[in-house]
Amino acid sequence: MKLYDVIIVGAGPCGLACGIEAQAKNLNYVIIDKGNITESVRRYPVNMLFFSTSENIEIGNVPFVSMGTRPTRSEALKYYRKVVNHFDLNLKLFTRVDSVEKKSGSFTLHTANEQFSAKKVIIASGYYDVPKYLQIPGETMPHVSHYYDEAFRYSKMKAVVVGGANSAIETALDLYRNYVDVTVVHLFEQLDKRAKYWIVPDLENRIKKDEVKAYFNHKVTEIYEKSVIIENVKDGSTKRIDTDFVFLMTGYRPDAHFLKKIGVTLEGDYLIPKLNADTFESNVEGIYLAGSIIGGEETAKVFIENGRLHGKPIIEDILKKVEKVRL
Repeated sequence: MKLYDVIIVGAGPCGLACGIEAQAKNLNYVIIDKGNITESVRRYPVNMLFFSTSENIEIGNVPFVSMGTRPTRSEALKYYRKVVNHFDLNLKLFTRVDSVEKKSGSFTLHTANEQFSAKKVIIASGYYDVPKYLQIPGETMPHVSHYYDEAFRYSKMKAVVVGGANSAIETALDLYRNYVDVTVVHLFEQLDKRAKYWIVPDLENRIKKDEVKAYFNHKVTEIYEKSVIIENVKDGSTKRIDTDFVFLMTGYRPDAHFLKKIGVTLEGDYLIPKLNADTFESNVEGIYLAGSIIGGEETAKVFIENGRLHGKPIIEDILKKVEKVRL
């Protein structure tokens, strides 16, 4: 079994940035992902516009030119694939890492069909794969989703959108503009003011004009085939809302189970991984974390803009330790 200097788990922008750094330092590496290149970006809503400007999500010093100031999902997907081709990065796609085992100073990564061995491991798997489930009856029914694609399937139907941050606001607006009868249900008194600044007033105006119905200070407690039950969190009163589809846009979290399984310590209510702030090495010597996964459930703190910068200090630290072993 080939022994790599470093294996990177995750072929998102931050994982790719780590791979570019490893290649620049002549380290023997491979990037493994259970899907394709930037799989999470591919699963974003079809018409999504990034919050960041294009130059702020560039990697490898390769210019990202977009039609507008903020790139579209499609532009980002094409850009990151061009970067991969430009550097001819070493990839192993559609390969899920199930476990990481440390033995005799190296790591063995187990997948369904094969094993990989490395001196160091970087986990850059993001957080988009694990929705924040509400744990309520009906949540797994076929007409209920924690992800949103595009509006055309739902035209002339009724939809309930749960949440008040970026994904919920964008979903509600896209559905409304494609002739869907939309109702927003949000646990708090108002929409999240940290959301993209151009979409918050847009939805607020739709609500004021009664073009989109909204129930603030409410939560969904039960989901049925053609309706949901919502509860007022202040007085406990309940109401049934008729709907054809339900979008639970309540956020996502890193795979805490996987991190714990490989020995990474998670601290506090937000399950923040324990790591060295300068090198991003976790409490497990030889395992590094890069990108949004280091933020735990505080997913708004680490994103492509700052996560893409993690690769340089990580690879510098790995290089020192790998070279020391070689000497």
